[in-house]
Amino acid sequence: KASRTIDVEDRAVEDGDTVNLVYAGSVDGVAFQGGTAQGQTLKIGSHQFIPGFEEQMVGMAIGEEKDLEVTFPEQYHSEELAGKAAVFHVKVNSITMTELPELDDDFAQDNGFDSFADYKANVEKQLNERAETNYNVTIENALIEAAVKNAEMDIPEAMIAEQTNYILRDMEYRMMYQGLRMEDYLKYTGQTRESLAEQYKGEAEQRVKIELTLEAIRKAEALEPTEEEVDVQIAKQAERMGQEVEAFKAGLTDEQNAYLVDTAAIQKVCDLLKAGATVTDKAEEADAE
Repeated sequence: KASRTIDVEDRAVEDGDTVNLVYAGSVDGVAFQGGTAQGQTLKIGSHQFIPGFEEQMVGMAIGEEKDLEVTFPEQYHSEELAGKAAVFHVKVNSITMTELPELDDDFAQDNGFDSFADYKANVEKQLNERAETNYNVTIENALIEAAVKNAEMDIPEAMIAEQTNYILRDMEYRMMYQGLRMEDYLKYTGQTRESLAEQYKGEAEQRVKIELTLEAIRKAEALEPTEEEVDVQIAKQAERMGQEVEAFKAGLTDEQNAYLVDTAAIQKVCDLLKAGATVTDKAEEADAE
């Protein structure tokens, strides 16, 4: 009673379908980081992409190309794109749909549970844990942003340049995985590596500010993680990699271990910021009003 994925060939895209597509996004005719992909998989109606993108794909046929006009949310994570109008040129490669099984005790037993009630309880537990994690990440990011705004610092241009180069290298590696060369991307978008670097200089500067602020708090408060706190980060990373904790830990290089120590230290900084902060839920505040 497993779900089945069925290829769709005789109709256009519908809500709930999974589409394989190519897209290239631009703002004012200029491409932006993360706006290009080859062979991207997208479930229509999942709201994985910005508002309006998936809705405009409904009705497209296999092989069809179309320009989608969308607007990035005002609260988008990238300040350079927040609130901006964008155009995505998309092409539909293929369409699939999923045929779901009946949710009953037989389904639960096929998935290792005694009953559907047990299966449902396990799903609810995982969803609650995920929601708690997402909530904590949101709080931590907001506190770090506030700390950066209150910090006074002189940033060497060399640090910004180094971080900009890191962003471009990361962008180039992700393009390679998608079968696209940086040289071709620059030619397609009419840019140079220098103009692309200038485009991401603001993001690089913000990353450097965050790094310096967290390191300053860490030093001022003499926050060094315990062995147990480092082990927590190792266990989390091992889980992400799908490996046994002890085997993962034994295979760590000195550089990887140092990274996880720093991660544990940053978590201590975030915990310190949270301990001294008053968090107000905007939704609850609005309800009270």
